[in-house]
Amino acid sequence: MKGTIQYEDRSVLLGQYIVENKSTVRSCAKEFGISKSTVHKDVTQILKKVNPHLYNEVKKVLEINKQERHIRGGLATREKYKNNSL
Repeated sequence: MKGTIQYEDRSVLLGQYIVENKSTVRSCAKEFGISKSTVHKDVTQILKKVNPHLYNEVKKVLEINKQERHIRGGLATREKYKNNSL
């Protein structure tokens, strides 16, 4: 993805992906092959200037993810120890 599109366009693509898939920053970064920090910067700083409406939608999804992250982390830990005990 590097060098193929402008960062403004990339921020819109990333924002659309996050909203459509209710995706996390981590899964979005993995899908597009870029770093989490790049995704986060694009959808929080650049997208706000380029497309404020989409930014608000992305912000809602990211807030939900932030509220649920401790639950997902606990489930992942549970699975880790469940699989190791066998």
